[in-house]
Amino acid sequence: MLFIYNFLLFVSQIILKIAAPFHKKTGLFVAGRANVFADLQQALDPKDHVVWFHCASLGEFEQGRPLIEAVQKDHPTYKVVLTFFSPSGYEVRKDYPHADVVCYLPLDTQANVRRFLDLVHPTLAVFVKYEFWPNMLLALKKRKTTTLLVSGIFRKEHYFFKRFGKGMRNLLQSFTHFFVQDSNSLQLLRGIGLTNATHSGDTRFDRVYDILNQDNSLPYVTAFKEGCYTLVAGSTWKEDEDLLVEYINQTATAQEKFIIAPHNVKEEDILALKASIAKKTVLYSEKEGQSLKDYQVFIIDTVGILTKIYSVADIAYVGGGFTKSGVHNILEPSVFGIPVVIGPNFVKFKEATDLIARDACSTVGTSECFSRVLLNFKNDADLRREKGEKAFHYINESKGASQKILAYMSSVLK
Repeated sequence: MLFIYNFLLFVSQIILKIAAPFHKKTGLFVAGRANVFADLQQALDPKDHVVWFHCASLGEFEQGRPLIEAVQKDHPTYKVVLTFFSPSGYEVRKDYPHADVVCYLPLDTQANVRRFLDLVHPTLAVFVKYEFWPNMLLALKKRKTTTLLVSGIFRKEHYFFKRFGKGMRNLLQSFTHFFVQDSNSLQLLRGIGLTNATHSGDTRFDRVYDILNQDNSLPYVTAFKEGCYTLVAGSTWKEDEDLLVEYINQTATAQEKFIIAPHNVKEEDILALKASIAKKTVLYSEKEGQSLKDYQVFIIDTVGILTKIYSVADIAYVGGGFTKSGVHNILEPSVFGIPVVIGPNFVKFKEATDLIARDACSTVGTSECFSRVLLNFKNDADLRREKGEKAFHYINESKGASQKILAYMSSVLK
């Protein structure tokens, strides 16, 4: 299996280099890895004590963030290396101040792995949620490096638990300990003989709960809202935006306001979205010098401020539920105690299924259902309050995973 994997990896490197000049994200993927080893060599000394965190992308980073910041605070003699696989994570967090080095994870070739680990020489390696790189994990095991999977989640359909998955099951033996989100994951691991696992919960709850302690004020958002009933639609895709635009154009009254923060902020797509809305609309990039209270729709054509914007919402719509990849982060609006509406593709997201089971989140599948649900919330403040309180209680009672994991990590980082 490893021979086939390494051959496919070799072929992939060639394809990526050929495609890089013609595809922006692939270009970032390739170019971003060009100076990784030089950057690591400059930032790290062979005598340094290092904790290495790896996150696939931005969502996993948010799960790992409470742990990263606690390590930096509680173990200041250790340097922190943070790696990403995806450009969508690295490009947003490459200047993250709580890591000594932020870089891409080199491709999982045996030569790259050997060079990376020689430079980083981690005392502790932490993989967040997913990412099972065979050569890297085998090398960490060979070097007897303490290796953790945190906020992990497993499902019975994963190849680890299939009859043909013996090779991948063996790979899991490279982990020193698993900290998993739910009891089902714990039982699946135990079913294949892995008892070095703890049901800790999801560190994202700690991260989103901390949002309440930060300054979430944005004066221009407050000026736009001006006390009006406001729906915040976050991480929207075109399918979500089609529903929103139909509702705004055909159903919304002048007393309703809308803030839309698209997942894709390409200029041509943002301009097309704005042109499709019949109500008075302003972009974030146009806000300077504007009397924002005079607009009914505010499109956020930038990234990094959505969490703060949720704090002013009376109701939130979280996008992605009409795409194959599924719904985006619904915990961020939920922590503010507001009702959340999502599309139908949510079953692989534990927090979404949990909130729906608690009657703290609503799903829509058609434009008619979308309009009906939004009107119900608009016209019933008690319903909004009831759903919002249920959502907040779910966040509040689910936090605490970070402390369980940090207790284990501290026993390693003596």
